[in-house]
This record gives sequence, structure tokens and C-alpha cells, in this order.
Amino acid sequence: MYPTLSLFINGEFIEGQGRKTEPVLNPATLEELGKLPHATQDDLDLALKSAQTAFESWRHSSPIERSDILRKVAQLCRDNAQEIGRNITLDQGKPLAESVAEVINCSEHADWHAEECRRIYGRIIPPRNPAVRQMVVREPIGVCAAFTPWNFPFNQAIRKITAAIGAGCTIIIKGPEDSPSAVMAIAKMFHEAGLPKGVLNVVWGVPAEVSDYLIRSPIVRKVSFTGSVPVGKQLAALAGAHMKPVTMELGGHSPVLVFPDIDIPRVAKQLAYFKVRNAGQVCISPTRFYIHEDIYEPFKDAFINVLANVNVGNGLEAETEMGPLAHERRLAVMDNFVQDALSHGGRLELGGSQSEGTGYFYGPTVLADVPDHAMIMTEEPFGPIAPLTRFSDTTDVLKRANSLPFGLASYAFTNNLQTAHTVSNELQAGMVSINHFGVSIAETPFGGIKDSGIGSEGGTETFDGYLVTKFITQR
Repeated sequence: MYPTLSLFINGEFIEGQGRKTEPVLNPATLEELGKLPHATQDDLDLALKSAQTAFESWRHSSPIERSDILRKVAQLCRDNAQEIGRNITLDQGKPLAESVAEVINCSEHADWHAEECRRIYGRIIPPRNPAVRQMVVREPIGVCAAFTPWNFPFNQAIRKITAAIGAGCTIIIKGPEDSPSAVMAIAKMFHEAGLPKGVLNVVWGVPAEVSDYLIRSPIVRKVSFTGSVPVGKQLAALAGAHMKPVTMELGGHSPVLVFPDIDIPRVAKQLAYFKVRNAGQVCISPTRFYIHEDIYEPFKDAFINVLANVNVGNGLEAETEMGPLAHERRLAVMDNFVQDALSHGGRLELGGSQSEGTGYFYGPTVLADVPDHAMIMTEEPFGPIAPLTRFSDTTDVLKRANSLPFGLASYAFTNNLQTAHTVSNELQAGMVSINHFGVSIAETPFGGIKDSGIGSEGGTETFDGYLVTKFITQR
């Protein structure tokens, strides 16, 4: 059964009880799964007060206590992965195997933060005067407000929650109203693990209204957001007006450079399946395919052959390899990308239309010889569309790859060490992956540059955004 949806404030699960609600739909069947209650202003005020009160004691909690709770949550992730994953598939749409893997992989984020929170070190600075002692300590910043997206509802939420809690902060999180079950599951696991009341609070509502209210509150001292570039810029500007630091993981438009010395069938298969992961609704999905002219045609044929045989369907069906788009509005957006590319001289080689029947299904789509000025080469598609274009010169393709204001993830495939060295140095992105897709694991930093964001999540950098530096000098 799909879980009952509620707010989670001050250690209590609060259901609708007369509050405004909105329906949660299954994007594969359009079935209504449940009603999600919106937080009232009183609810938001209670969440703020609870987080502030809890911070006064949680900031002084032992790293061992924080670590123990995070480890319990990691184990609960593994124990409940099948149930949580099924609910993610119901409200978000991705294939069940992807949903379950998302939960299991996130157990590693909880484990990583459990380890790293025991290693938040300061330092001693040698004094000029031997009678003076100089120290630097790192302290939790305070109450955090976090806003997370619908495409990876478990992953994006638990990254922020474990970082804040591990640093000794408290947090109010507004998860995605479209796919809320994952954040509900996280709240229940932390509650079961013994997290003190008020340390974690979950609210729902109209995104612009909730974010504006929380960010303006003097109680909130840090803001973390994952989502689109335009919304991220608005929230960063609001936070900046109140001198509040931010972590922003925003959109990308990931270039992938395919050089002529690769194993064509192997790389084509790798890229095809990575492209349709979560129906292309992935911020690090490869979205601009630059293929060397010497292998363009054979690569295109191999790539299309793989995508043409991808099984699209309900994520709960065992044979499904790609589920639906999460929202009806995305169908029209996909059509717009395709028609614009065709109007600029691109060719439709596969797909290009909504699948028949119920649900928000759009088949894997390949566009060939797409010019750089077409919309799909300049705006993130966030869907299962792959535009292919040719290149002949490494310097030129790097210039084209770096030409956009985005800089999240980038990829290159080559067996030439010098080429790999050159592109890894010259690609302007927060994450560069050569010959595989290795940019989203717990022990590595995840984040972008330019319009794609500020700061990193994961890796040894994971707590940087949740700590302040204090210098203490004593004579």
C-alpha cells in the first residue's frame, strides 16, 4: 500500500486535518495514490521554532551520537529498500530496479556521513607570542532549509539531511510534492533511529511560498537547493539579500565527446542505457553528443539499435527498462525540442512522439546532425532525447562543449591517454568522467560550476556548507 502522507514537525507526523491537500498521481497509470497536506503558516512557524530549539542541544551533541543515528538509518535503508523503491516507482515512475538501487546506494551516503562527522577537525596555529594560544574550530551553522527535486527524491533529500545532521545542524526540508513518498520514508527512518525531535522537519506546500517564507526567516541560517537554474538563481538572490550561504546544485547540459579510437558497440550501448536512465530526467544525463566524424555513422547506427530495443512501460513491470516522464507538461516540451531541431536542419532517426495509451510515456528519441544553435543544443532537455552532431578537431569540440553557461557534468570516451588528459583539463565542468559514468558516489564531491551551481555535496567537502569557521585566540 502507498503510505499515508503527512508533515513531520517536532517529531510528530501530522496528517491533513483540514489543511489544503493536493493529489499525488502515478505518472504511468494516472491513478491517484494519495493526498499530500500542505503546511499552513502556523505549521511553518512550528517547524522553525522546533528546529531552533533542537539546535541549541543538537549542536553540542557528540559526533559519536550523530554517527550512531546515521548508521542506523543506513541499515534501515537497506532493510526497507524494496518497499521504499516500490513507492518511488509509483509516484515518480522510474523502473523498480532503478528505484531500489537509488535507496540502497543512498545507504552509502548515510554511512559516509556517519564516518566523516567524526572527523570534523579544527587546527592549532603556532603563535608569534608563546603566551598566546591560537585555535580554529568548525561549528555547525544553525538551522538549515533544504528544497529537493522529484527526479531522485530519495537521493537528493538524504544527501542534504545527512550532511546537516552530521554537522550538528537542524534542518527543515521541503521535498517534491509530485513524488513525496521517499522523503516521508526518510523521516520515518530517522524517527525510528532515535533522532531527537525537531532536528529534522518535513513540510510540503506551494514551492515558491514555502521557500520564500523559510528563507526570509531569521531562524534559517543556511539554504540548500537542487533544481532548475532559474529557480536556483531566485532562491540564491533571496538568500544573499539576507546574507545566508547557499549550496546550489542546478541544471546542466552535459556534453559527451566520443573520439574515433573507442570500441563503438560497447560505448554506444553504455551511452544509450545511461541516456534513458530515469527517462533522461537526470541532471547529469548526457545531453549533447559530439561524435568524431570518422565514426559518426557507425556509432549512430549502433546507438539507435540499442535505443530502438529499450522496453518502455510501467516501472513495476519486470521487463521495463524506461518508465514515463514524471509530468504531463514534459510531453509538450519534448515535442517542442524535436520540432525545433527539425526546423534547423536536424533529422529524426528514432522516436519523436508520445507513446499511445495511458501515462506520460515518450519513446527514446535520436536526432542526427543537429546544429549547435538548435534549442536542444542550448537548453537542457531533461528527457529521453539524444541530439547527435559531428566534430573533427579536439580544440574546436572543446570550445563547443564549453560554450554554454552550464558546467555540471561532462563525459569523454577515448583510449588515447593524451586526449583523455587534454579533455579532463579543458572541459569546464564540476565533474568530468572519462570512459565511464562515475560522478555520483558518496565519497566524491557532487556539484557544478558557472550556472550549474555553488558548492558540493558528498566527499570530504560534504560538510563545508554546514559549518562556520571560528578563530579563537587566548592569552
